[in-house]
Amino acid sequence: MRLIPDKQDHGWAPYIWLVYFGFFFEDPIMSHAGWKKWLATGVGTVIFLALYFSFFRLKRPWHLVNLGIMVLVGLIYAPFHYGAATFFIFAASFIPFAVETEGAAAGLLALEAAVVSLEFWILHLSLGYWFWACPFALVIGAGNIFFAQKKRATDKLKIANAEIEHLAKVAERERIARDLHDVLGHTLSVIILKSELAGKLIDIDPERAKSEIGDVEHTSRAALAEVRSTIRGYRAHSLEAEIKQAKATLQTAGVSLKSENIHVPLTPVQESVVALVVREALTNVVRHAEARNCELSLSPSNGNCLLEIHDDGRGGHQIEGNGLRGMRERIEALGGTLVRETRAGTRLLIEFPLSPAKANGAH
Repeated sequence: MRLIPDKQDHGWAPYIWLVYFGFFFEDPIMSHAGWKKWLATGVGTVIFLALYFSFFRLKRPWHLVNLGIMVLVGLIYAPFHYGAATFFIFAASFIPFAVETEGAAAGLLALEAAVVSLEFWILHLSLGYWFWACPFALVIGAGNIFFAQKKRATDKLKIANAEIEHLAKVAERERIARDLHDVLGHTLSVIILKSELAGKLIDIDPERAKSEIGDVEHTSRAALAEVRSTIRGYRAHSLEAEIKQAKATLQTAGVSLKSENIHVPLTPVQESVVALVVREALTNVVRHAEARNCELSLSPSNGNCLLEIHDDGRGGHQIEGNGLRGMRERIEALGGTLVRETRAGTRLLIEFPLSPAKANGAH
């Protein structure tokens, strides 16, 4: 992860901070220096600016190399240029942003202070220079440790928020995909069945064929409205209406549906999920089962809602497709389970807990 933002992230701040580099020019100005010292000051300025602005664009470990060069230039200038302390001050202020932890920052600051102090002792440099290059630089660096940690925490929070936003989008896309699959899968199956039936009846029973085509138009319009409401996220599913529609669909496909429903007071969310599960399960019966009979029962059981759907079709198909996977995810979201048996036809056993108030009302 990048801990050092590029220059654009700071706006004009890097240019404002350069005001502190003015200290580098104090020595040649106050000492009325000759051209050689001014030339050295100019060269040092160019080197510093190159290191300074490149620091904001480098990634680890190159910005540590950058700071090492900055300290080295300061050590070279220290014997003849009082303003060399500026290099150490800037290096110390950058160190906390160049490492991951407070301990690493403290260690590098201590190393810089030791190197500066060693040169001061060996070359017998002025005490004023040492104050700016060592204690003052340490204070600046230590203060920036707090701001560096705060920035790292902010960066991690931004990354976490971005990840949460991404996961939310993925979850919403999956929800929409499940809803559209449930809506369109069932509806298109009905349209196909009725269209095929109308095609067979058009010569032998035109009136019946006309009725079936009318049902196709009605179903298509209803599907369009339901897709729109699904996209808006305001769709509500009535279990009673779903079972009624399922009977008509199965009848068209030549499948008899026997429904036994004991009143179970479901919450709106639970009823919507059960309605979608019934739709998907019975659509699978029409598409894949080659069944003649189907049974559906809904009843309370020890504080749970028990839904059972059984057909006498071919069974034996063990691959879990998108529809079954969507049903399982919806039921698991309610804290329930879905069991599929395919030994004799296909049997779906779905069970999920009712709320205490609903469970009591079911007995």
